[in-house]
Amino acid sequence: MSGSTLGKLFTITTWGESHGKGIGVVIDGCPAGLPLCEEDIQIYLDRRKPGQSRFTTQRNEADAVTILSGVFEGKTTGTPISLVVYNTDQRSKDYGDIASYYRPGHADYPFDEKYGFRDYRGGGRSSGRETIGRVAAGAIAAKLLAELGIEIHAYATAIGPVTIDRNRFSLEEALNNPVAMPDAVAAKAAQDYLDECIRKQDSCGGMIECVITGMPVGIGEPVFDKLDANLAKAILSIGAVKGFEIGDGFAVAGSCGSTNNDSFVMKDGRITKATNHSGGTLGGMSDGSPIIFRAAVKPTPSISSTQQTVNKSGEEIDISIHGRHDPIIVPRAVVVVESMAALTVLDLMLSNMSSKLEHIKKVYS
Repeated sequence: MSGSTLGKLFTITTWGESHGKGIGVVIDGCPAGLPLCEEDIQIYLDRRKPGQSRFTTQRNEADAVTILSGVFEGKTTGTPISLVVYNTDQRSKDYGDIASYYRPGHADYPFDEKYGFRDYRGGGRSSGRETIGRVAAGAIAAKLLAELGIEIHAYATAIGPVTIDRNRFSLEEALNNPVAMPDAVAAKAAQDYLDECIRKQDSCGGMIECVITGMPVGIGEPVFDKLDANLAKAILSIGAVKGFEIGDGFAVAGSCGSTNNDSFVMKDGRITKATNHSGGTLGGMSDGSPIIFRAAVKPTPSISSTQQTVNKSGEEIDISIHGRHDPIIVPRAVVVVESMAALTVLDLMLSNMSSKLEHIKKVYS
């Protein structure tokens, strides 16, 4: 199976299935000397693990990470870092009947057509549990970026019809409520809405916003490896994400150049922008402003209410999906978005080191 590797210089390869023995990732290209322990990674994994509230699947997994290689005496060695999270609470019997039909909203049908085989136990490689490897690797990327003064923060701006009021914005609040919203009032309304979805045996989607600060100017390439293009690919590779926008995003279609253009101004002796409609990128490269993008996340496809589908014999049938599923994906996907952003930015940062002869001379002088 191809397509499990991301990055050019800082590369990650994820492996494992939802109901296999474990999930993991191999990271190559991490420089030696970065202080790293399992707790650094566990903090990120704890944000995406199941069972944290009534709005997440009740699968009882600790998602405890083990570092198998690439770290010695508390620091990275420059060799491949291998991480594993063992699965401990698989209930494959919950998925036994799924082998005979294709679930609406899932990858079952195209996966079967492509490979002539599929792991129906929770979706196998198509399961959201695959993101464990991304988050574990993203934790390392984020720690390395922090050494360079770059921070990445994501949060939910909408859950179903409930949206945040930016006048009440608090990043700390997003870390203290079960729906990851930076607005306590909106978080309460979103929880009420989710309770209604649960009563109706339904699910809902939402919007995740991510802000990257501390970026130097010029990260990203002007043609195929544009910063915004690589971010879009990384974020859209998350299974539940169906839309990506950066800066003003789709609103630019109704804008004019006179209002959409960001004027350059001088501030504290340096060039900056008066506004940030572009979302921190120009021509595929960072422009020194905060990078701001959003991801639209679809409703969880596994719902208990009756749906119509087709079985492997070609018969139309009605189904009701059982098992342990999230009524919403957004809260646990927030850290996945952060992780994918960190991996993308770090890889382009490393590529940028060879953009000027003077950069190379600094390394080898």
